[in-house]
Amino acid sequence: MTVVRFWGTRGSLASPGADTARYGGNTSCVEVRDEDGAVLVLDAGTGIRALGTSLPASTPRVDVLLTHLHMDHIQGLGFFAPLYRPDAEVHIWGPSSTTLDLRSRLVRYLSPPFFPVHLRDLNCRLHLHEVPHGEFEVGPFRVSSHLVCHPGPTVGFRITGDTGTVTYLPDHEPALGARRYPDDPAWTSGFALAEGADLLIHDAQYDDDEYADRVGWGHASISQTLAFARLARVKELVLFHHDPAHSDEHIDRIVRGATQGTSLPFAVHIAGEGASYPVGGIRARARGGRRASRARS
Repeated sequence: MTVVRFWGTRGSLASPGADTARYGGNTSCVEVRDEDGAVLVLDAGTGIRALGTSLPASTPRVDVLLTHLHMDHIQGLGFFAPLYRPDAEVHIWGPSSTTLDLRSRLVRYLSPPFFPVHLRDLNCRLHLHEVPHGEFEVGPFRVSSHLVCHPGPTVGFRITGDTGTVTYLPDHEPALGARRYPDDPAWTSGFALAEGADLLIHDAQYDDDEYADRVGWGHASISQTLAFARLARVKELVLFHHDPAHSDEHIDRIVRGATQGTSLPFAVHIAGEGASYPVGGIRARARGGRRASRARS
């Protein structure tokens, strides 16, 4: 059984505190694991530190898939324990830019004055791969990546394991430029990655009023995310990349407002640190997260 676990769920900026304790204050990091122990790490926000320390020292290989190189998605990379193990094989997949390859882009962060350790001095056996890369295999997983709508080179990932498919679109503005939304799937950013997915993890940073003042910032409102999930005919939706200014109670209110009285053909969950979801097979049940229908006032 392929299982997804959340280690960081906030967007833009880490926001620890009493008001964010339930859904978590760490930035984007998600683990995908199969029953034989193969591990994919989706993004390297501040949540990756705890994920790295949880991995058994015997884990021979870890693959880190970066959607883009904004700070909230790579800030934890230098604290990822396997990078400092000589016996570990670490593969990092991420986008280049029009002027720099992936290594050159990562060196900008993993070097002084931003970080005391140079990328070249990491102890692990490090391999870098540029995406989008079409379809490729990582252990038991089949992965595809495509560019999506977000400032700077940004990709989304579609990962198929032994029991189903998970799509990861943490920073995504599918409504940008659309006269009406949703529209033709062929013209909708991210649709090919999400179509028919068993579990969709998607940006839901704003409510509708907030989005109106932030068009072009690269994120989605919760109502847009629900419309995107319906268009893509997904089976489960996890709302992700919570705004750092939103308390847990505020997230509950805006999600309830967007879903209450609406008949949706898929289950909706609010991403929370520590929540885990089986992918495919039986209908996913969150352990540590919260169903939107049960959100508190």
